[in-house]
Amino acid sequence: RPPFVVRCCSFGLFYFPFLVIFFCSMVTRLPWRCLMIILLSLFPEYIVAFNGYFTAKARSHFISSALRSAEALDWHIVLRENPASDFPSDFEVVQIRQASHSSLLPLEDHPYIKRVTPQRKVFRTLKYMAPCNNVTRWTQKWQSSRPLRRTSLSLASGFWHATGRHSRRRLLRAIPRHVAQILQADVLWQMGHTGSGVKVAVFDTGLIEKHPHFKNVKERTNWTNEKTLDDGLGHGTFVAGVIASMRECQGFAPDSELHIFRVFTNNQVSYTSWFLDAFNYAILKKIDVLNLSIGGPDFMDHPFVDKVWELTANRVIMVSAIGNDGPLYGTLNNPADQMDVIGVGGIDFEDNIARFSSRGMTTWELPGGYGRVKPDIVTYGSGVRGSGMKEGCRSLSGTSVASPVVAGAVTLLVSTVLNRELVNPASMKQALIASARRLPGVNMFEQGHGKLDLLRAFQILNSYKPQASLSPSYIDLTECPYMWPYCSQPIYYGGMPTIVNVTILNGMGVTGRILDKPIWQPYLPQNGDHIDVAVSYSPVLWPWAGYLAVSISVTKKSASWEGIAQGHVMVTVSSPVRNNSEVDGEMTSTVKLPVKVKIVPTPPRSKRVLWDQYHNLRYPPGYFPRDNLCMKNDPLDWNGDHIHTNFRDMYQHLRSMGYFVEVLGAPITCFDASQYGTLMMVDSEEEYFPEEITKLRRDIDKGLSLIVFSDWYNISVMRKVKFYDENTRQWWMPDTGGANVPALNDLISVWGMAFSDGLYEGDFTMKMNQVYYASGCSIAKFPEEGIVIAKTLKDQGLEVLKQETVVVEGVPILGMYQTPSEGGGRIALYGDSNCIDDSHRQKDCFWLLDALLQYTSYSLTPPSLTHSKSRVAPPAGSDRHLPERLEGNHLYRYSKVLEAHLGDPKPRPLPACPHLSWSKPQPLNETAPSNLWKHQKLLSVDMDKVVLPNIRNYRPQVRPLSPGESGAWDIPGGIMPGRYNQEVGQTIPMFAFLGAMVVLSFFVVQLTKSKNKPKRRKPRVKRPTYFQQQQLAPTGKNPTV
Repeated sequence: RPPFVVRCCSFGLFYFPFLVIFFCSMVTRLPWRCLMIILLSLFPEYIVAFNGYFTAKARSHFISSALRSAEALDWHIVLRENPASDFPSDFEVVQIRQASHSSLLPLEDHPYIKRVTPQRKVFRTLKYMAPCNNVTRWTQKWQSSRPLRRTSLSLASGFWHATGRHSRRRLLRAIPRHVAQILQADVLWQMGHTGSGVKVAVFDTGLIEKHPHFKNVKERTNWTNEKTLDDGLGHGTFVAGVIASMRECQGFAPDSELHIFRVFTNNQVSYTSWFLDAFNYAILKKIDVLNLSIGGPDFMDHPFVDKVWELTANRVIMVSAIGNDGPLYGTLNNPADQMDVIGVGGIDFEDNIARFSSRGMTTWELPGGYGRVKPDIVTYGSGVRGSGMKEGCRSLSGTSVASPVVAGAVTLLVSTVLNRELVNPASMKQALIASARRLPGVNMFEQGHGKLDLLRAFQILNSYKPQASLSPSYIDLTECPYMWPYCSQPIYYGGMPTIVNVTILNGMGVTGRILDKPIWQPYLPQNGDHIDVAVSYSPVLWPWAGYLAVSISVTKKSASWEGIAQGHVMVTVSSPVRNNSEVDGEMTSTVKLPVKVKIVPTPPRSKRVLWDQYHNLRYPPGYFPRDNLCMKNDPLDWNGDHIHTNFRDMYQHLRSMGYFVEVLGAPITCFDASQYGTLMMVDSEEEYFPEEITKLRRDIDKGLSLIVFSDWYNISVMRKVKFYDENTRQWWMPDTGGANVPALNDLISVWGMAFSDGLYEGDFTMKMNQVYYASGCSIAKFPEEGIVIAKTLKDQGLEVLKQETVVVEGVPILGMYQTPSEGGGRIALYGDSNCIDDSHRQKDCFWLLDALLQYTSYSLTPPSLTHSKSRVAPPAGSDRHLPERLEGNHLYRYSKVLEAHLGDPKPRPLPACPHLSWSKPQPLNETAPSNLWKHQKLLSVDMDKVVLPNIRNYRPQVRPLSPGESGAWDIPGGIMPGRYNQEVGQTIPMFAFLGAMVVLSFFVVQLTKSKNKPKRRKPRVKRPTYFQQQQLAPTGKNPTV
């Protein structure tokens, strides 16, 4: 349609929205939904965050003064009508017509404005299924191609597959299981603890008024643009029921104060600003526990993340689902991956990790460091029963089911503590992880600290003293499988330092610091002097937590030594005391981090493989598309591209083949190439420093080999796969393809090699193995002395651009080359990485990786490749246009290599290589503990000595069942909150005893009579003779009846 018509409509929409939408739809002949997308793209919304809380008038004044210089901008503040509108706020939503980065600079430069970020739209889609047991299934659906929105983390009970162990579904479907009873909440109920006095918030889809399962709904609030408080989907009701239902499918804390926050519409839509307002209101209401059964990969949604920090800083214990993107690793969701939040994973009722449950590690720290351990704990999340939307019960599965299980348990635990000042987000997490039951055969990135144990947590919490603790509480590189991946490979001299990212939990206060420096104390009898340790840490522990990064390396004297080395790191944490009861107004806590490693002699160069992590980029912050274009429902590359996340299976395979794999988290200029046989570059999106290109050429001339797994890069396809992002209301263009092929070509051009901009897909056979080539590129240029393998594939680029299917013969996909210099290394190129990537792998090509490593490490050329019928002459590159960088791309915004320079990005100065400051050892001439798996001393509880208090018959008073109301799902033999009042409950045991005595007396009397009664002799029956039998025989007629 004519652009001027749309622009006229946009001006009218700004001032007269409803009238103009109808008129412009008639003029342009566009459907009103399409017209809305076009028009709203001209009016993106931004969240303007302030440095403090201000009134609406003050916020408007700040924005007006900031935008006064930009008179040409059309803007207005979006009106927000919700319960928080009457209170001061720390943000505002501003709609700016055709905003650009430069037009936002006046806002960002204002002294009272902290940050300006796009308003994000959050989707959660409910999909009803009709399986055999009539269970509702919750799944995710991407409304646009950018899955940064936070989605519902609820699935169906069918997703309870075990990880490597058999799971019997029939058991769970035949016997209704009440999760509160299984976790022994009834023991705490009988002690009089039912959640009374605890405020718990449920951020979900709302709750209908006077639901029969709830007796203490304190407040229902609506934060959406719909004029209703009711739950139109049922998910919010289910979550609230798991926490606080008083009958049928019982919750953990029936007497707790329920605060219902409706933050999702019936169309499963929400916005970041709705959450921010609701979070502010939760702080005002002094909420104790908050359940958030949503999540997403965008840990750089700064307003959301900052507000979560503020919530926990105000002593709100946040429980959040870890995600439903398992069994793939590196799929943790935010905010559950934050240190101050309790992240919950899912298991089934047979204590198997649920297949859907997301796995660690966190990817915030990549590529330079290493991720943290998450989830924190796991609990039941498969086939759990909860409240129906209006009445009755239903079953759901997912980590959004496991999250309210923990939230309900936390609410119940808070009500058991007499001194509520001891309860905070850190102390609660300390109690949960210290009491968790470890699951056998499962590593820490799947189960965290183990399975929730409610009674042990109760015992620890009620003997708790404020202190600091560590997660994990020890480092044991010899303990498998729990300490995977650390235990999967020993350390040796000359290797990259092993980095363990430990979380410091500070239960003494919301803020704290580490006194002096952590101390490294090796145990001399256990060879602790054979390792060096370097420690970096958070300068400030806020809120309630910080990090402790421990780097472990082997000393030079141990280059040929083999054995076990042990020591520990001493850390002292200080925190201000709220009252001045302590000396100097500070409280301190000293914790030990035991360290145990296995050392082996340095492996030969040919066995050592270096993985280039530095040049891998992922979402967030930029739009980096998936390597396989067929995966339209999951289009972003957000798993970290690490050997312990989405390349985990490849890493395990290389270890089983005897290779030692290390990770390079710094530029190529920062490693000693003489130590390694092969450098692997897989799916690289980053640019390269000129110094890196020069050094790599020298290294390969001296014997280092290189393997490159590339992916697609085509400018026309990149423009085709752009999309309208409903979060920022802008069109998004990929910053690279599946890989940054132009940058790779710059790196390998010195040897006369290059990848093309072709995009191919298809199945073929190589070396008696089936291979699927998924959205890979071809080799455009290769040296004449090299070996090139070609296959017949489909032109996927043409299929994307013109919807035409064309089969191309002789597509070069694999090349192998021996460099001519004496003692020089070898280079192998392959155009697709999907066959070694766990994300969307259909058929693995680990056999191909083995063959390439045999070639690069030992110069053994596979005969099946050299004599293959698919071998072709190396392409000269004259008939193929090499790919160029997309004009106007924004890669420099996220790159570690590029920076903006007068509109033309240029390389930054080469950064200095990381330098570790090794701690000065303070040796101990004493024996190290033999078993490192034990909790911190102050948190440990001897379960044989701790006895539960005397249990008194207590049942919370609630209204009786209504006529016709079902009690079919009451817990058999357990406590039924709300079924009886206290007086009736106390008389039941007496009546039961009397009734039993009467029945017993009756049976005793009957038994006595039967023994005393004389036996009657039975008359002897005389058997008839043969003649008599013949006379009594039937006559042939059938008797009538």
